[in-house]
Amino acid sequence: MDEIGIYLHLGFRHIMDWEAWDHILFVLVLTLRYQWTDWKKLLVLVTAFTVGHSVTLALSTLNWINFPSALIEFLIPVTILLTAISNFWVKSFDFKSKYPLIYFLALFFGLIHGLGFSTYLKSLLGKEESIIGPLFTFNLGLELGQLLIVSLILIISFIFVSVLKVKRVRYLQIGSGIAIAFALNMVLDRIVPIIK
Repeated sequence: MDEIGIYLHLGFRHIMDWEAWDHILFVLVLTLRYQWTDWKKLLVLVTAFTVGHSVTLALSTLNWINFPSALIEFLIPVTILLTAISNFWVKSFDFKSKYPLIYFLALFFGLIHGLGFSTYLKSLLGKEESIIGPLFTFNLGLELGQLLIVSLILIISFIFVSVLKVKRVRYLQIGSGIAIAFALNMVLDRIVPIIK
């Protein structure tokens, strides 16, 4: 397998790995409020998250910025927690605002998630002469995995909302409540190394 294929596969595998389930949970809480018919708005949302994590993934991998990994690992579940809480304010699914708050949350929180991805990528790039190609293809692999996750969430949402006729607001609240429970557990687990 050539270098492009290797890093593409590593990026895809990293986001799909259950050890990276905090990133999957974040994509879940971002996506829960949308259905297939909202695909344009969801595309903007996912793009905002992509731009955010691409920027810090590149800057951190190039060693232009550096943050303690314990802090980043703590902040990632905080992003899940805040995004899940924001879902409780959604009462209407018209999404008339051109630039809703969730887009900015996705962009900003994407910056934090990119720093989380970079820890893994830095360990892989130690012997590479140029990291631009591997960085790009790793990020592309992450995005392909993320799109698969979004698609699976939309299928599950369709089943619950359209087939089983669960009220959309109730579905969003239940899914977000479950995410809050997991995120709180992660926050409590990850705050210990920061306090010490």
